[in-house]
Amino acid sequence: MKTFQTQWHNDDWTQSENIPELDGEQTLILLFGEIDKLPEAIEKMRHLAPHANITGCSTAGEIQGQQVHENGLIATIIAFEKTQIKLIRAVEEADTDSRELGLSLAKQLNETAELCHVFILSDGLEFNASHLVEGMTQELGLDIQVTGGLAGDSQNFVKTHLLFENEVCSSAVVAIGFYGNQLEVSCGTRGGWCSFGIERRITKADNNTLLELDNENALAVYKSYLGELAEQLPASGLRFPLEISEPNKITKVVRTLLAVDEDTGAITFAGNIPNGATAQLMRSNVESLIDGSLEAGKICRHNISHNPQVAILVSCVGRKLVLKQLVEDEIEVISEEFGEKTLLCGFYSYGEIAPYDRHCLAELHNQTMTITAFAEI
Repeated sequence: MKTFQTQWHNDDWTQSENIPELDGEQTLILLFGEIDKLPEAIEKMRHLAPHANITGCSTAGEIQGQQVHENGLIATIIAFEKTQIKLIRAVEEADTDSRELGLSLAKQLNETAELCHVFILSDGLEFNASHLVEGMTQELGLDIQVTGGLAGDSQNFVKTHLLFENEVCSSAVVAIGFYGNQLEVSCGTRGGWCSFGIERRITKADNNTLLELDNENALAVYKSYLGELAEQLPASGLRFPLEISEPNKITKVVRTLLAVDEDTGAITFAGNIPNGATAQLMRSNVESLIDGSLEAGKICRHNISHNPQVAILVSCVGRKLVLKQLVEDEIEVISEEFGEKTLLCGFYSYGEIAPYDRHCLAELHNQTMTITAFAEI
């Protein structure tokens, strides 16, 4: 495997003369950033690498090595030598069932022999990503893990975009299948958030919309914890996610607030809110978030026997808001864990997809650092 990173700058890709030599049908190019605003950058990349598989998404921040950028465009080129890749897309329509869509995507990828991993990029606002992942894992089980992330839109939460080959689209999901027995893939996901306050029962919810906690108006209960910060909703909600605990389920998930409805008291989250589960508010600080990233890095590195050539990092926009000018610190601890031979890329997202550990099915997470590492052996 050969890797290379380049940045769109002054109407051209930096060191663009290095790109054509990596072009090929087994090359994957990931573009993270303002794909919807820079069509000339996509056109130039396609000209430089006409045979490569190109995908990517809009973000809330782009990761290049140990650096975090904003409102830019970063391309990571991964030229596999012994691994086949397959890129497919699905677009949401009015009657789309996200679970069935995920099942269909997984079946299409699984039709080809030796599928070893699936990485997905999804619209960050339109899809029910929880159901999407459930559909994929229904087909793939534990043998083929699923990781990925939801596209971002800075801190705007208005519209996110996906890139599929030469086309920029919304309300879509792109799935990448990796094939062969000479690719080792590992993942790790952790948060670093701490719960506080009392646990409350979710007494009324509809998919990713929370309506009542302990039979009380959900928004009123949520605001009672935020105090003066309630006036800054929905933006301030990124700093106070919910930890969801379901009966008879060992692992917990974190859910990030996306929108509030002052008239109905409903709160929309970036993932399913199951009726009958319990919810507890969470908060964090810089140190605990960085520790969470380090733990994700250690888990990912421990579960791969060869040194990875590349690792894709998907971290939540809420973490970025808490870390502020120290945001690159959570990338640096991962870089130190993997070493200089592992190229880091990725983005800040509206949701992260990964199994909590190697014995679990993938789920949609919020407020985590999720790492997918690849070693071609």
